[in-house]
Amino acid sequence: MIGLAFLAAGIASAEDIETAIAEERQGNEKSVQSQERINSVDDQTDTMASEYRAIIDQIESLRVYNAQLTKLVTSQEAELASLDFQIANVTVIGREVTPLMLRMVDGLDQFIQLDVPMLSKERSERIAGLRELMDRADVEDSEKYRRIMEAYQIENEYGRTIEVYQDTLDIDGQERTLDFLRVGRISLLYQTLDGEEVGAWDQKSHEWIKLGSEYRDSIRKGVRIARKQLAPDLIRVPVSAPEDAQ
Repeated sequence: MIGLAFLAAGIASAEDIETAIAEERQGNEKSVQSQERINSVDDQTDTMASEYRAIIDQIESLRVYNAQLTKLVTSQEAELASLDFQIANVTVIGREVTPLMLRMVDGLDQFIQLDVPMLSKERSERIAGLRELMDRADVEDSEKYRRIMEAYQIENEYGRTIEVYQDTLDIDGQERTLDFLRVGRISLLYQTLDGEEVGAWDQKSHEWIKLGSEYRDSIRKGVRIARKQLAPDLIRVPVSAPEDAQ
């Protein structure tokens, strides 16, 4: 009986040990599972933290971008306002400059009409070209002004140069080809192609007059100087100054 009791007690102890081991094993497994859950939560927390930092970085980048974009828009608005102001000024300046240029063309035309009748066709065509230019909307005011000033410069050069050219003139009811000698704009003379007849423009009477033979050699010499066949020298010519434009 004693032996059986000891055996029964031994069996009971073994069962208790196995139960304890099983419980411990189960506890360990639960601990592992809990740790795994903790690790998983930590991983998720790290991921969320990384995502949060990335979002914060994006927000900061967007803030900097928006600030720069605001500056750019402000700058563009200021530039547009400046362009609007310039366009308005150009319109005002155009309204003021156009009448001035028209008066300049009219003044030049009047001056040519009152001047000695040298290169009449060339000069009248230049004025006609300027008037046509002023009517063109596709030409900038700056180009119109440049062309007008160019015409004034050409007229100004006439007063400082000597020139000979051929043209026709009615003499005693006969159309004749003549050599015309322009001495600055103080004297406009002519000689026949054979050099025998000479004449000059009389600015007071506004007509051509025949000159005496005493001018023949001087005019012939002036023609040769203008053609660069002789060196510049003094010549004797009648003076005919242009009238003042009103």
